[in-house]
Amino acid sequence: MTETIALRSIIVERDMAHPPERIWRALTQSALIEEWLMKNDFQPVVGHKFNFRAEPVMGWNGVTDCEVLELVPHQRLVYTWNASGEQARDGLKTIVTWTLTPHDGGTHVRMEQSGFRPQDEGGFRGMGSGWPRILRQLEDVAAGL
Repeated sequence: MTETIALRSIIVERDMAHPPERIWRALTQSALIEEWLMKNDFQPVVGHKFNFRAEPVMGWNGVTDCEVLELVPHQRLVYTWNASGEQARDGLKTIVTWTLTPHDGGTHVRMEQSGFRPQDEGGFRGMGSGWPRILRQLEDVAAGL
């Protein structure tokens, strides 16, 4: 008998009054990512392994291990978003997908973080409340470009 585990996703969508190229810069330039998300060593290269780094909080060491899985300039960016350190073995293992769709007057930005397991409830709640704020910060950075 095979057991099926229901995985959950967080989806946040926002229309931004900026062209996809501007949003793409904010999503793929390390210094800009630091302004709206976290310190990082991101490079827009498929296969590149990188980290997001922030101050540790209870239950998280402040490091997120990532790898670029897909890159379609000005359209789609996909990377892993995984727990780090001692938490890595049984910790959060998700995928973040950014999709940019041009529309009149700007870009529709869709962020999906997928793969949350039942044991990831704390991460699901934390990221679920955090992503809307993070997308507002992304928009602010894009507006300044």
